[in-house]
Amino acid sequence: MIRQLLKTQRKQILIDINTQRDFLLASGNASIRNHTKVLANVRRMMAWARHGNIRIISTCDVYPNDNGGSAAGYCIEGTAGQKKIRCTIMNNRASFAADKSTDLPIDLLLRHKQIILHKRCTDPFDEPRIDRVLSEVKADEFVLMGTTADGAVEATALGLLQRGKKVSIVVDAVGWYRKREAKLAFRKMEAKGARLTKTKDLAGISHLRGIRICDCSSCWPRARRRTLKISAQN
Repeated sequence: MIRQLLKTQRKQILIDINTQRDFLLASGNASIRNHTKVLANVRRMMAWARHGNIRIISTCDVYPNDNGGSAAGYCIEGTAGQKKIRCTIMNNRASFAADKSTDLPIDLLLRHKQIILHKRCTDPFDEPRIDRVLSEVKADEFVLMGTTADGAVEATALGLLQRGKKVSIVVDAVGWYRKREAKLAFRKMEAKGARLTKTKDLAGISHLRGIRICDCSSCWPRARRRTLKISAQN
């Protein structure tokens, strides 16, 4: 058993799923359609976790670079696109490779505010180490955000629900490629017992304008977008 929660069960744990550059930046190799809104809400949720001293479990795709011929085409090991968005990284963290091992320090979440677990598959429960962590960690509520609604987020939610966990999905902090498929995925997760919520319900309302993470014009404040438009016209 992972000792980090033996003394007391935590109220909430944030599950941060595939918040990586290839998914969340407009220039990424697998950029989601709603990246601007998701980036803003992911950053807000990370601030919520920091403020509330909430532990974070992050999963990240990483696929081998087979001499430039990787079948995935995104989140390739050693590339910039595989890296996490900077606002999703805590200073006090521990990372673990996707190596089919289940080994973990017994005081993992006592010592670290964030653990980052790499995977080479969509479903995190196909990775033995991630399966162990998500199965053994105890909390009143697992709060999910990341990418994508009908991919890794859905697989993570359903896996947690099957293990008797209480799950909440922050729908406006979840990315998708096709809105229709995302809605179907949310309905499926809700039907299985997940609670659908929004960023403002947990983290409040932010008056920040422009997220300044992605370089695309829609991710910058209105004044910056005007500057980019004028520059393009000239």
